[in-house]
Amino acid sequence: MRLTRRHLLAAPLILPVSARAQTAWQPTRPMQLIVGFAPGGGTDIIARTIVEAVTPNFPVPLVVVNRPGAGGAIAAEQVARTAPDGHTLLMAGGSESTSLPAHRDLPYDPKRGFTAVIRLTKNAHFICTRGRGGKYTTLAQVIEAAKANRGGITHGSSGVGTLSHSIFIMFERATGTELLHVPYTGGGPQQQALLAGQIDLAVQASDELGGLVASGDMLPLAVTTAERHPAYPNVPTMRELGSDLVAENMKGWVGPAGMTEEMTGYLHDRFRQGMATPTWRRFMERAGDPDGYANGPTFQRDMDTLLDAIRGALRRG
Repeated sequence: MRLTRRHLLAAPLILPVSARAQTAWQPTRPMQLIVGFAPGGGTDIIARTIVEAVTPNFPVPLVVVNRPGAGGAIAAEQVARTAPDGHTLLMAGGSESTSLPAHRDLPYDPKRGFTAVIRLTKNAHFICTRGRGGKYTTLAQVIEAAKANRGGITHGSSGVGTLSHSIFIMFERATGTELLHVPYTGGGPQQQALLAGQIDLAVQASDELGGLVASGDMLPLAVTTAERHPAYPNVPTMRELGSDLVAENMKGWVGPAGMTEEMTGYLHDRFRQGMATPTWRRFMERAGDPDGYANGPTFQRDMDTLLDAIRGALRRG
């Protein structure tokens, strides 16, 4: 058959399916997955576990890179300034996304500076006191004591502006109390201070409680989730205790603003597949948390909602 100009113009429209599929986006060089905290911490473990689960799904290596400092803000700034080519992601959803921006100006916009891809986990936070030898057994006792002695009840945090700090600010606004803030350099020192009786209260994530509750050394008084935690069904929510305080520590992947839907769809689907693997399921079972999955837009919405709530609590203060 003689090829006419019309045939030549139509040719790209009738490529075989296999040829068209090759034009879809996929990473072409090693991906950098940035974690804003030191190796061995909770955020780092989440990142490395999901990477182990999804590595077979990717045509390139996935490299976890730790950039600790400033509550995760250093890593967040790095990713916000990176080209949106789908090869660099940030483990986000914690203080760098939902709390620090409420306390001070940062060199990135937490709402518009990123493209959310997928949420992997949603950690419950517990307001805890010392168990054996402690002064309080219920949150009502804490609130009563705090109202009788403004500034007389101490609470720790893993640093000024972190989510653990902000949860207590929200607690103060919700209960009409005023506590004394004692910041530490991280969650570990805060926990040790609580167990030693140096502070009265601390926020602990569900994966930090471990055997401390079973041994009686730590007593969770309330949980800041909308519903009770399945691993601690006897611990009431703040809502049940009369305070509309909901705050969860989320973890998931975001990239720089400007990533295409093709990029985010590719990445979302492969990480979602990883969440169905035995590697990830065993990890979640050990943590005792329910499935934390959310797609990118829902993940961004929930981060924005918590950030707005913390900003509102600071304004009311």
